[in-house]
Amino acid sequence: MKLIFLGAPGSGKGTYATRVAPHLNVPQISTGDLLRENLKNNTEIGKKAKSFMEAGKLVPDELVMELLKQRIKKDDTKNGFILDGFPRTIPQAEQLEKITKIDAVVNLIVPEKIIINRLTSRRVCEKCGAIFNVLSLRPKEDGICDKCGGNLIQRKDDTIEVIRDRLNVYKNQTEPLIEYYKKKGLIIDIINDDPNAKPEEVLPRILERLKKVKTK
Repeated sequence: MKLIFLGAPGSGKGTYATRVAPHLNVPQISTGDLLRENLKNNTEIGKKAKSFMEAGKLVPDELVMELLKQRIKKDDTKNGFILDGFPRTIPQAEQLEKITKIDAVVNLIVPEKIIINRLTSRRVCEKCGAIFNVLSLRPKEDGICDKCGGNLIQRKDDTIEVIRDRLNVYKNQTEPLIEYYKKKGLIIDIINDDPNAKPEEVLPRILERLKKVKTK
């Protein structure tokens, strides 16, 4: 099954994508992770991306699509994949259609008030990138990652001012994708308006809806 997880910053795209992926036996693919990996390994695409980033420019869609094209050709995608936070714009969605078909788009709907509260409470492992939350997804030991033992930190962009800016960017650039995919009959709306809901409580709802998806 080939899926996209769509939603505002803090809606839980990464949280749910990593939990759904093992149930479907597919990898979760984040273009941000792919870029960081290629930068670290100093690949040709990584070098090209680095030149844009060092100049303070966005990495062009063409490079991101090339990264994605290479990634979805790997053996672990034979059953499909989950794209976490990509595409972000309609032009990216149109480019994506040229390299692969998508079976469904999981649209995570969370009220803005909950998102702001959640993001300002978010903590990320500086070593492995695992996500925790001091309100709803606490680590077993304060400040320590359950998965690798790394330190949990608050990201610099998890402040109220930056979060509001990110939400505005999402509304202007990414929200139009909802209508775009609705017209294609691919949207699965998952509403989470309970600020105390834990991922394990929402996960079954997503999996149940995915059972009805017909793969292409």
